[in-house]
Amino acid sequence: MIGWKSVVLLALAVAMPVAGQQSTTIRHYVGSQACQKCHAQIYEHWQKTPMANVVRDPRQHPDAILSDPTANPVSPFSKDEVALVYGSLWKQRYFTKMGDDYFPLPVQWEVANHQWSRYFVTATGDWWAKLFPADNMQRPTGQLCDGCHSVGYDIHTKQVTEWNVGCERCHGPGSEHAAKPSRSNILNPSRMDYVAGSDTCIQCHSQGQPLANPIEGKYYDWPVGYNVGLKLADHWNLEGHTMGETNFYYFADGTAHKNRMQGNDFVQSVMYRRGVTCFSCHDAHGTGNAAQLKKPADKLCLDCHFQGSPNGPRTATLEAHTHHKSGSAGSQCVSCHMPAIETEGVPNTFVHAHTFRFITPAMTDQYKIPNPCTTCHTDKSTRWATDTMQGWNERSPWRLGQNPASN
Repeated sequence: MIGWKSVVLLALAVAMPVAGQQSTTIRHYVGSQACQKCHAQIYEHWQKTPMANVVRDPRQHPDAILSDPTANPVSPFSKDEVALVYGSLWKQRYFTKMGDDYFPLPVQWEVANHQWSRYFVTATGDWWAKLFPADNMQRPTGQLCDGCHSVGYDIHTKQVTEWNVGCERCHGPGSEHAAKPSRSNILNPSRMDYVAGSDTCIQCHSQGQPLANPIEGKYYDWPVGYNVGLKLADHWNLEGHTMGETNFYYFADGTAHKNRMQGNDFVQSVMYRRGVTCFSCHDAHGTGNAAQLKKPADKLCLDCHFQGSPNGPRTATLEAHTHHKSGSAGSQCVSCHMPAIETEGVPNTFVHAHTFRFITPAMTDQYKIPNPCTTCHTDKSTRWATDTMQGWNERSPWRLGQNPASN
């Protein structure tokens, strides 16, 4: 059996076939800046994305810390204690450095709520929490965070090629390509099959455990040994779920309710089974919106699910399908098929589900899963929502019962 170290070396050394031959050059990471010369426009767009700015050094970016940490009523700290700042969209956390490790301070800034709150994962939280001391200063981010928020994190040296989700996070080590640019010596997820292509995103946008945990006596919460182009399932096991059971990660039907679980959702979907990939909808290089969608969501969905198509609405108009006025929130495809019910780790901040299933009000009654109808119409009951939809003749009454429908 090949050990995980050997797999890492192979991932770095094996080159794409060129004219029937295979290079034996050992590639290495060179950093995103090496890509800028030839890919200037893509690089410029990428620089503005959340993925390019999820980790920032406050000494290089004085504006990185979003609120005054000394006025923090939970656990005050000074800016000098912060080595790295994580996040800026939903929440912001602060890492201090001790030796060659980083550790999260026990506090976070809730961006939308404009308030400070405690940050600590209890033993009943993530799977790893019970395996670490109940002290943030004994929970190194190298084991729990840094592998996804960097390029080339080395578990032995604890060094990175660069912080943030750089070009090589998705395209693999680029030394050979930078020296002699060719399609044959760089990886491109868009030219892979749908499983390998989406694995590029799922490696970090999922909750799971490495298959080899522990690794050299240490537990990791990211897929150590995986490199783009390899098979993620050889390194990473998605969190399991028992139907009908609500746990820390999933609602009873298997829809995720915790943050960073888009991959856990997506692999359950009909979209994934039909070969749709993450980048069918998202552009990792940046599009000017936080979700990095290629188009506004309603236009994006209707590119494939347009009226009259085999997988489009079976009504004369979109309004007849949604029963909401065109242009309203209720007429948006994502409102019903991707409800914002998955927490981002702070109160009242949610991201969209990626199973694309329509969760019926009946499922709320039986399994306590939030449904899009009463999540929006907060003054109404599930009974009202079910009765209303039963009057929509194009909807099967059987699919409004207990089963998760994808109407």
